[in-house]
Amino acid sequence: MRTSLSAALALLVLAAPATADAATPIAGRYVTEDGAGIVTVGPCGATMCGKLSTILRKRPGAADTDVNNSDPALRNRPILGIAILSGFTDEGKDWRGKIYDPRNGKTYKSIVSREGDGTLKVKGCIAFLCKSQVWKPAR
Repeated sequence: MRTSLSAALALLVLAAPATADAATPIAGRYVTEDGAGIVTVGPCGATMCGKLSTILRKRPGAADTDVNNSDPALRNRPILGIAILSGFTDEGKDWRGKIYDPRNGKTYKSIVSREGDGTLKVKGCIAFLCKSQVWKPAR
């Protein structure tokens, strides 16, 4: 009896799926690399998103609305409060979703990870080409 119980427990351990490591949480407030704004990252339903919560430096002549959006129906929405990061899910070592650039009105695939020093490494990608930024925690 003891042997069959041990064998059954061993089979359960072997059959149990390996648990994936969770990515470091990314919720928080971050100053963008260019220092132009603060993006607040937090839950949006079942995923994570990041909204432009503060404009620190407005570019001369920059519009207050999303004038560069490819969807004409969205061109009148305010830049302040716009979702820059959307649909991010925990993929184990990082978070994956989409990043929107209101300067050109384009959306890119994105990979985000929180570094040991509290900064947020943000990548925007087209195919296999990615551009990285480092966002610092807002104080």
